[in-house]
Amino acid sequence: MKHFLAIVVLLTVSFTVQAQQFYLFVGTYTTGTGKGIYLYRFDAATGKTTPVGVTEIDNPSYLTLSPDGRYVYAVNENPAGKGGFVSALSFDSVSGALTILNKQSTEGDFPCYVAEDAMGKWVTVANYGGGNLCAFMVAADGSLGGAAQNIQHEGKGTNPKRQEKPHVHSTVFSPDQQYVLSADLGLDKVFVYKFNAAHDDPLSLASTIPFRPGSGPRHMDFSPDHHYLYVITELSGEVNVFSASKGKYAPIERVPTVIKDTSADKGSADIHLSPDGKFLYASDRGVTNDIVVFEVHPGSGKLKRIGAVSCGGVTPRNFTIDPTGHFLLVANQQSNNVVIFKRDVQTGMLTPTGDELKMGNPVCLKWWPAPATH
Repeated sequence: MKHFLAIVVLLTVSFTVQAQQFYLFVGTYTTGTGKGIYLYRFDAATGKTTPVGVTEIDNPSYLTLSPDGRYVYAVNENPAGKGGFVSALSFDSVSGALTILNKQSTEGDFPCYVAEDAMGKWVTVANYGGGNLCAFMVAADGSLGGAAQNIQHEGKGTNPKRQEKPHVHSTVFSPDQQYVLSADLGLDKVFVYKFNAAHDDPLSLASTIPFRPGSGPRHMDFSPDHHYLYVITELSGEVNVFSASKGKYAPIERVPTVIKDTSADKGSADIHLSPDGKFLYASDRGVTNDIVVFEVHPGSGKLKRIGAVSCGGVTPRNFTIDPTGHFLLVANQQSNNVVIFKRDVQTGMLTPTGDELKMGNPVCLKWWPAPATH
């Protein structure tokens, strides 16, 4: 635990000391015109970006960085029949160089999410097509061993087109590192697994969180104080709010992200809270293609919709708020652009800066502190 707290302090200091310069990693689909992982420098004082380079790798549709920033892990969400993989890459934060170390099968099709525990010992992957999640042990050099644990979900939901079988969409470590929460779009559940890094099979089922039939839970985020869990549902276009305490989650409310009268799949995708926890943002890809802004009530965790803004493209698959909280960037998968918004930290509202990055099929955005340039 002391080592874990030291890592947290180190990361906090790292993001504070070098408060204005960051690396921005962009994962893409290479089945389109994307080339792999794009790397930029981002100046949080101005919102301007500078390209660093591109690392060619197959379909890195979701990324995560190790706690010390020395390694990047990317799922390889390949087309049907080619198998899913997870790749390990070393990262040189001085030069910006990414070097592929190895890759392992994810034991399922269409891996769409990857995460690493705060101690840097385990990597978890969600397989959307396979309906399963896997845990991989991290070697001393950052490379990955084969799948040490493979958990297969079973069943189906009420939507015959989208919920014909399990569709695992995320594997999120709880802030206290005691649990991994796995959203299954196909089963309308979030599976809560107890996490024990010392075990060869680190995950064991503790409980499940049920969702309204046909809603399709996808991504989630915890409040900065860890008291609340927010889960976005792709099919019903809603944010579900839960109280969170020691692995127990109690429903508080459910609010729509899509308010247009439509029976079509809402296509809701990503969800993030601002660094101060005062605002929550959600992306919708269906008929709206927007970023919705909610104000968070400080006492109850409940949400109040205060606005929405066009994503500046088509299919906002993923978005991110820079570590200073002053900018929000949206990866628009189908319009091949990453759009940069200025974020008002007082009101939470977003304003397009007029700047964007152009690359094929961007679908994931991640940050790491960058050394200052001279």
